[in-house]
This record gives sequence, structure tokens and C-alpha cells, in this order.
Amino acid sequence: MGIRNYLVEGLSGTGKTTVAEELERRGHHVVHGDRELAYQGDPRTGEPTEVGAHENHLWDVTRVRALATDQRHEATFFCGGSRNFPAFLDLFDGVFVLEVDLETLHRRLDARPDGEWGGGRPTERERIVRWHATRSDVPADGIPIDSTAPVEQVVDEILRRCAEPG
Repeated sequence: MGIRNYLVEGLSGTGKTTVAEELERRGHHVVHGDRELAYQGDPRTGEPTEVGAHENHLWDVTRVRALATDQRHEATFFCGGSRNFPAFLDLFDGVFVLEVDLETLHRRLDARPDGEWGGGRPTERERIVRWHATRSDVPADGIPIDSTAPVEQVVDEILRRCAEPG
């Protein structure tokens, strides 16, 4: 829904939702991808599935494309994670990948309830740590943003990068 569209991605625990809420607090238009666009689907076909794992956490590509072409807002920030991001990366004027050090990642995941993804389940934690080391679960060409800083500073950095030419 923006003249310019930005994706804010990152592993679980890097602060995507917190950044989205701060952007909204400042009056920016935000799409909470994990709340508004996500569904469980087959990663090859996109067809919905009854159950799924992390690999099945997809965003509705048709909806992403429709929201990105609506130009009622100066800028729209799509915040969240999806496993099918390559299907719509071309829509974004900028892609930001939130990053934290491993200690911060563990601390944030420890604070999550066991039922929340990455919260206390050892298998999920092992996967997240592996993805942290390899960056294999986020857009490779995204602009890294250190999200260990206070959220106000993280959002300031994202907005500064949005204002840069090119």
C-alpha cells in the first residue's frame, strides 16, 4: 500500500514485531505480515495445507502484490517473516534484515512462552541458531540492521536508509 514499499525481515527473536509497532507509533503504514498475510502452505506450490512447520509459513503472494501496488500511502513497511519471500522481493524498494548477536537471540527466545515459535522447543532453537550462523532463512541481499539497539534507534536507522538515494 505504498508509493514505496519496504520489507523488514529477520529470524525469530530479532524484533520484527517490535519494529512494526514502533513504525506504527510514529505514524507509518505497516502491514504485519505474520498476522495479515501468513498461512500454512506447500512451499513449492503455495497451496494451503492443514498442518505445517516453519517451512510452510508462507505469505499470500497475491495479497502482497495487491498491497504493494496500492499507492494511498507514501511508504508501506511489510514486517514479518515468510519462507516464500523470493516470490515477491521484486516489489520492494528496500529490504532490511534485522540481526542480533547469539546471546541476545537466546535471551529473547528465552523470554517467549513455550507455545510461541522458537520459545522453548529445543528443536526449533537448534534450527534458529543454525539459521543465525548461516543467514540461510532471510533475504541474502537485505540491508543488515543491528536490532540489539533500543527500538527507537533501530527504526531511526531503517528510516535513514529509506531516505538514502538509490
